[in-house]
Amino acid sequence: MSFVRYFVCAPLFAILLSGTAAYGALIQQCGTGSWYALTSQTANGEMANPEAMTAAHPSLPLGTRVRVENLDNGRRLELRINDRGPFIKGRIIDVTRAAADRLGFKDKGITRLRVTALPSARQSKSCACS
Repeated sequence: MSFVRYFVCAPLFAILLSGTAAYGALIQQCGTGSWYALTSQTANGEMANPEAMTAAHPSLPLGTRVRVENLDNGRRLELRINDRGPFIKGRIIDVTRAAADRLGFKDKGITRLRVTALPSARQSKSCACS
């Protein structure tokens, strides 16, 4: 039975680790962030909503949840990546207008942010072989 368990669980565990490693390298990123008020379709196909708690990131998988912290005032917010961007060199994330307002930098336009990718339910599951 342990032979079967190894050959069933080992590949699943390897897939889980490789999925984590694919964007696990970016666990935390600090840099300049901005906000945008897109009103067209986002990269994942949904209509953009400037009042939603969403953001654009160049490489994290769409649907990833991130914690964004304003390093100038300490405000934090959890957002969902639903778009690609920013497309300005040196920027790490674009957040919606509403998110920028809650993070306290809407009037400034840009600020120093820390972006932390949060583990998904898929990543935190373990092999349930018996």
